[in-house]
Amino acid sequence: MMARNVNTARHTALVAAGIFLSRIAGLVRQRVFAHYFGQSDPGDAFNAAFKIPNLLQNLFGEGVLSASFIPVYSSLLARGMETEARRVAGVVASLLALVTTVVVAAGVFATPYLVDWIAPGFEAEKRALTIVLVRIIFPGTGLLVLSAWCLGILNSHRRFFLSYTAPVLWSAVMIAAMAWYGASVELPQLAVVLAWASVAGSAMQLAIQLPFVWRHTRGMRPSLSMDSPDAASVVRNFVPVFVGRGVVQISSYIDSILASFLPTGAVTALANAQTLYTLPVSLFGMAVSAAELPAMSSMVGEKHEVAQYLRGRLSTGLVRIAFFIIPSAVAFAAFGDLIAAAFYQTGRFGRGDALWVWGTLAGSSVGLLAVTFARLYASAFYALRDTRTPLRYAIVHVVVATALGYAFALPLPAALGLDARWGTAGLTLSAGLAGWAELVLLRRALAARIGETGLATPVALRLWWAALVGTALGSATRVLLPDGLHPALAALIVLAPYAAGYLAVTWASGVAEARTLITTLLRRARLARPA
Repeated sequence: MMARNVNTARHTALVAAGIFLSRIAGLVRQRVFAHYFGQSDPGDAFNAAFKIPNLLQNLFGEGVLSASFIPVYSSLLARGMETEARRVAGVVASLLALVTTVVVAAGVFATPYLVDWIAPGFEAEKRALTIVLVRIIFPGTGLLVLSAWCLGILNSHRRFFLSYTAPVLWSAVMIAAMAWYGASVELPQLAVVLAWASVAGSAMQLAIQLPFVWRHTRGMRPSLSMDSPDAASVVRNFVPVFVGRGVVQISSYIDSILASFLPTGAVTALANAQTLYTLPVSLFGMAVSAAELPAMSSMVGEKHEVAQYLRGRLSTGLVRIAFFIIPSAVAFAAFGDLIAAAFYQTGRFGRGDALWVWGTLAGSSVGLLAVTFARLYASAFYALRDTRTPLRYAIVHVVVATALGYAFALPLPAALGLDARWGTAGLTLSAGLAGWAELVLLRRALAARIGETGLATPVALRLWWAALVGTALGSATRVLLPDGLHPALAALIVLAPYAAGYLAVTWASGVAEARTLITTLLRRARLARPA
């Protein structure tokens, strides 16, 4: 019998709220980081150092568990097999703990070689500082992997908010460390303090989730036994997703390698742009995909029923994503300098740095919609227990991004007579184009399984038109701005009419998401009024 058609709107809202709080904390952390580090050599060292152990988190963490663990665990819960679900959870937790311990130990010893791999352009003190930072941060990343296991358990039980707000603690500890020591120590030493704070924050992020996880997994026993077919299925699915995540991470690391050959500050500029760029991806793409995966994984029925169910879920999810991502992409391209200045322009981070981040962010905006759509399509494949198709197309993504990234980041700026630092924009542009290639392939492959899917053209045109109208209003407002305004205030004044124009046009043109959002906001405004 077919699973009931779950309304995931509330779940999506909870995920989005949790991610919003987490990302806002992350943006505050990045702003404090920009205040103390600017776009300096120690800032580059810290950002490069953090990317190396972060590979471990990305390989073993949320994305892999979402693809391999949640579909199996959610299906067991949907069939009332709680004992088997707890058994699978215990095996997965034990395997993660064992593998991450081995990898962390190996990574600490191999740090100098890893630094030469990820940042070959770093030399002397900059390279030495990066090695020290990696060795400190690496163990904390192992804790974040176990935190991702907690997220998988909680999401499967439709407990979304806590797991996505837990990273707020991680950011808070780092912010507190910079605020306490920032004015009293030199930058290299401050980077070391921040690395230790990252480890402490990782421990707190895990600790706050564990009591809630125990409530759902009472009776769970650690085990490395593969006697359970369901546990074996998780491991089988884990391998191709692990490789797929590794392939995607290779693309990110290639960007860092190329950026290390660009002028000082390029690695940090790329990291600052990515923090802004991933905000809408996380808020809307990840939120929808995370809420939909357990629902899609719980489906049962005949093949044609499953196909119809998935098409319906995808259609709803794509509209929900596009409604927020399209205006985000346009805003990054049109007003990215204001956005970057609002978040980062303080202390050592000046107006020129904001313009650099804007150029890098504008390149990212090209692929923003494709990347978020691809997340949802990948979730559909994972719900079908197919982890190999997303892997194949992730490889295509990396090949395209690598080829274009090298050309756009290094030779092209020189050929066009541009400053070499604008190679960072070439890196993000190439990643965006590769994202579109991956999306086309995913959509075509899924169509062969369940039929044609995608965002309806009339809806897409209404959303793009609304964003352009909003841009015209925001640009007209910007012309009238007086000189000397604080960057955050200037961004608010310009982005308010932009958002209002977008909402007005989408509401008037009958976009259901706009009407739902406006109705919700008006209802909450009425409830907030004093009696």
